[in-house]
Amino acid sequence: MLCRQPVSGPVRMGRAFAPASSRIRSNKGNFLISPSPKGAAAVAEPSTKPSVKLGVNGAATNTSGANRPPANAAPEKEAKSMNRTAEHQAEQYAPHVTLDPDQKHDPHATRFGKFLQAAIKFEASDLIIKSGQQPKIRLRGALKPLDTPAVTGDEFMSIAQHILSEEQWKDLHRLGSVDFAYDYDDHNRFRVNLFQARGKLSVACRLITSKIRRFEELYLPSIMAEIAMQPQGIVLLCGVTGSGKSTTIAAMLDYVNERKSVHIVTIEDPIEYIFTDKKATINQREIGIDVLDFKIALRALVRENPDVVLVGEMRDSETFEAALHAAETGHLVFGTIHSSSTTQTFSRIYDLFAHEERDQVRKILAYQMRAFVYQKLLPTLHEKIHRIPALEILINNGVARKYILEGREGELREYLMSVEATQQGMIDFNGSLVKLVEDEYIHMRVAMEATPNPDELMMRLKKLG
Repeated sequence: MLCRQPVSGPVRMGRAFAPASSRIRSNKGNFLISPSPKGAAAVAEPSTKPSVKLGVNGAATNTSGANRPPANAAPEKEAKSMNRTAEHQAEQYAPHVTLDPDQKHDPHATRFGKFLQAAIKFEASDLIIKSGQQPKIRLRGALKPLDTPAVTGDEFMSIAQHILSEEQWKDLHRLGSVDFAYDYDDHNRFRVNLFQARGKLSVACRLITSKIRRFEELYLPSIMAEIAMQPQGIVLLCGVTGSGKSTTIAAMLDYVNERKSVHIVTIEDPIEYIFTDKKATINQREIGIDVLDFKIALRALVRENPDVVLVGEMRDSETFEAALHAAETGHLVFGTIHSSSTTQTFSRIYDLFAHEERDQVRKILAYQMRAFVYQKLLPTLHEKIHRIPALEILINNGVARKYILEGREGELREYLMSVEATQQGMIDFNGSLVKLVEDEYIHMRVAMEATPNPDELMMRLKKLG
């Protein structure tokens, strides 16, 4: 995002920073309760329950001395005692979700509301506050302090007591942190983690916006629209953390939203973009806020009658198996996975499964895969364009399917460079880098640093003259 003012020093608040009734809708901001230990709101904590001391100063300490086996217990008895203790604690800490949309804890009654407003005003991605320091917002990846007095430990405690519900306050005491979401207005939402560090409070707030950019604004090729409009199958966005996968998927889902009367269900941890229903009906489920975990969300998915599904991250075999099943039963499934190329994505997927299951997964993937899109964000030569994606796009066709079924996925890298693949909209990563250099979006040095095959890239760049 571009900053609207210089960011070399503290970000000045000025008069524009003061609350304006035309922009603040704090009376409609609702806190949603995060996962918390079972029965936290219903019963008082027994003295045997472990807790974390809250204080302005001093380190956090565990005050539990219960459920410990005697020092002279026999090993077998000690093991049994420890197992019972673990089971007991697991039951106590089984998370639940409480929804209370009418409960209001207006952050604008404290300075916390002004800090949230500043994050929105300057289009920051995050707000970080630590006791005894000035609040900081993240602009273009760097933290910048707000031009306002530091938040003292006493003030932070007062803010926490004001914005947290009774149940959340108990969670903070017991667990040392609490997660919740705050709907600032219809277009901006914050995912908040309030936590203790060395006995003092800190908070990290991620701004979630409804501003979803189009493909052309993200410098994505037109083939992305065709991929997004597939009737069914699985589409994966690949890359490392911070490579823009969520932003690209948001653009794809909104493209569908504008053109198809379908039901879209997302399972996200956390929600990163807020969608507004257009032609489609969209239900966004956030792990820990709307549903306990991915397993429960995936089990409920079929009963929610979706046409299009987003599974935020393919992190284990159960998640990916559910995604494959949804694709097999006629759904279009979007997901993300950490990998360094489209071809390496196959091995990442197979590694999620036991060896004897991989052949079956390979067969299903060969027929249900629609496209793998790998992207990496690179700094540009243009002042107004902060970063631009370099892409690798693998689209499933007869040739790709044959390679997958024969276990020759590694050879697809060479196929990506073929004329046939290019004509069908596929892009190899070095080809994307060459085009970005040729169009003067990135420096040649940046391209060389980004490529997995510098010798091959250099040969192609030399042809440009």
